Amino acid sequence: MNREAIFSALFAKLQTVSGFTTMSRRLLHWNDVAKQDQPALFMAQGNQTAVTNIATKWLLRADVYIYVQNEEIPATQLNPLLDAVCNAINEVHPVTGRAALPIEGVEYCRVTGTIETDEGTLGSQAVAVIPIEILAVLP
Repeated sequence: MNREAIFSALFAKLQTVSGFTTMSRRLLHWNDVAKQDQPALFMAQGNQTAVTNIATKWLLRADVYIYVQNEEIPATQLNPLLDAVCNAINEVHPVTGRAALPIEGVEYCRVTGTIETDEGTLGSQAVAVIPIEILAVLP
C-alpha cells in the first residue's frame, strides 16, 4: 500500500468535479479564502486505523471541506456541490460493483458518516465537511 498514491488518487478524483474556483490539499480556514476564490474545496487527511484480519488492512480517512460565500442563500450553491462530490466519490466501478479508487489494494472509497454543514443561515458563508473512508490492503 502506498498512502501517498491513495490520497493523490482521491484528490485527482475530486478535481474532476466542476464548479470550484479553488481546490487544494492544503486546508485553509474559510476566513483565509477570499470571496472571489470560492466555491472552494480542500482535502485533509484524517485518522488511519490498522484493521487486523487475515491480512492487515488500513482504514484511511479524509475530510473534504467545501466553502461557499454569496449574499443570497448560500445553501442553494452548496447543495449541488455536495451532491457532485458525493456522486464522484461514491461512483460504482462497473466490474467490482464497489466505490473504489484505481489504486492496487484499495477495496473501497466512499462517503461515510455525517456530513457537517453550516449552510449560511446566519450570514453569507456556508461550510460543509464530507467524511471519506478508504479501505486498503497491504500487498
